Amino acid sequence: MAPRFSRLGFILAAAGSAVGLGNIWKFPYVTGENGGGAFVIIYLIAIAFIGLSIFIGESYIGKESRTNAAAGYQEISATKNKHWRWAGFQIFAGIIILSFYAFIIGWIINYILISISGLPTTIKEAEDTFTNLITHEIGTQILFHTLVVATMIFIGLKGVKNGIEKLNLILMPLLAIILLGLLMYSFTLDSFGKAIEFMFMPDWSKISIDSVLAAVGQAFFTLSLGMGIIITYSASMAKDANFIKSSVFVAIVDTSVALIAGVIIFSFLFAAGAKSTAGPGLVFISLPLIFGGWGVFGQIIAIAFFCALLFAGITSAVSLLEPTVMYLIEKFKMTRVKATFITSGFLYILGIFALLSMSEDYGTMLTFFGKNLFDWMDYLTSSVALPISGFVTCIFLGYFVDKNELRTKFTSQVSVTVFNIWLVLVRYIVPVAIALLFLNKLEVI
Repeated sequence: MAPRFSRLGFILAAAGSAVGLGNIWKFPYVTGENGGGAFVIIYLIAIAFIGLSIFIGESYIGKESRTNAAAGYQEISATKNKHWRWAGFQIFAGIIILSFYAFIIGWIINYILISISGLPTTIKEAEDTFTNLITHEIGTQILFHTLVVATMIFIGLKGVKNGIEKLNLILMPLLAIILLGLLMYSFTLDSFGKAIEFMFMPDWSKISIDSVLAAVGQAFFTLSLGMGIIITYSASMAKDANFIKSSVFVAIVDTSVALIAGVIIFSFLFAAGAKSTAGPGLVFISLPLIFGGWGVFGQIIAIAFFCALLFAGITSAVSLLEPTVMYLIEKFKMTRVKATFITSGFLYILGIFALLSMSEDYGTMLTFFGKNLFDWMDYLTSSVALPISGFVTCIFLGYFVDKNELRTKFTSQVSVTVFNIWLVLVRYIVPVAIALLFLNKLEVI
């Protein structure tokens, strides 16, 4: 496969994949639910030792194999064992995630329109607006879901260079400008100091094993690990590109955006005397209510905030589409048009079933063993598929790839000491940590 990303293009695309709803929507509310500073420290440790180790590993697999995520494992295994192609199951986890990710982006579009027309001014109105959207307004959700998927198809058909790279060259700088503007505004609020204290002063009494699990899961989700994205993008990286430096840079950008988003959101929350434990509704209930109390200026802030969220969501959504498209192109010799429409059609239909599972009319029909379809899709991907994929990647790189080849490739870019630390992490520490946390999550231990 010929390189198709420029060096800047790869970094922006990988950063665009990593910087998404996980940073601006999920990270703040998970931080709020888990007590703030202590959770943030655990999350940063998870990023530095678990997330970054796997990110570098996936970058290596893609760069060296120059092929899709499924074939990449087989291509660089020491024995070229064909069974390693099954490690590419992660691309299907990515498509399942994208199927519900798309209609969540649709919610964001809906809230941009609400921000323009008039924000809620009471807590009941804010709660009713969100509840009605997900339980009754099926037509609205399907309309925006369709718009989001159509946008992904349009960008996906243009390919990596003319579609994904150009998208990120536009949206990532715009996202940065909006976030920096919101951060500068949060500086002026009396609650800014309280937000900083909440985010970075640890209260270890609020930490439990579930908090640790949430931090590791957040590291996987926010860095786009275990979905085939990094492998697919790295396969289009220039041959002389430094995949380790690029990985570190993307991790820094991704983590910085999450922390900045947290500071901004908690500054807004504390300014209004709102609670930090609002959960998933924090962005769609608490913040619109706060913005609504600020009058016309609040509408402007709300539009900017939801546009930032939209830009982050779109760049991540497009990246989730590409691994399966590339797999179909290379495995079955499909055209990009055919592969894009088949993949998009599947996730579009699955997404409709997922959004219907939260509705009042169809929820009961699409609920199994106490969880609706949406909850099952979220659980099976984030709590099962992604950790298993990370575990498999570590075992593969630690024990089934030629160590001399690994050492040669790594030490051409970093010192032997750094390579040895990385190898110890992927062979022993990271897989054991993932296994223990995974088993605990499933209540096996």
